[in-house]
Amino acid sequence: MSSLTARDVIMRMPEAFQPDKAQGVNATIQYSLTGEGGGDWYIVIAEGACSVHEGKAEKADVTLTMDAQDFVDIATGKLDAMKAFMGGKLKVSGNMMLATRLTSFFRIG
Repeated sequence: MSSLTARDVIMRMPEAFQPDKAQGVNATIQYSLTGEGGGDWYIVIAEGACSVHEGKAEKADVTLTMDAQDFVDIATGKLDAMKAFMGGKLKVSGNMMLATRLTSFFRIG
């Protein structure tokens, strides 16, 4: 299996999205990924759907900033998001409650 990039993971988020886990959620989540393979993307969760956009959102409910490889590791279950946050690898600004629920909205792995 070839190694996943942050872009690969971001682009697959709509197919990994589990609408039943995100009922009633309407939010914009900004990902600012640093390092090799990094970039800016945002996802919009609205009306039971998830869409991905490149760039910076006009207004994000929560912004997650981390190294691109750490993002891939969280997405594939190799790194626990809470441990990354507590260890300073993941910075969160905005709606912290939304941030804590994000991983439950997607199938990991």
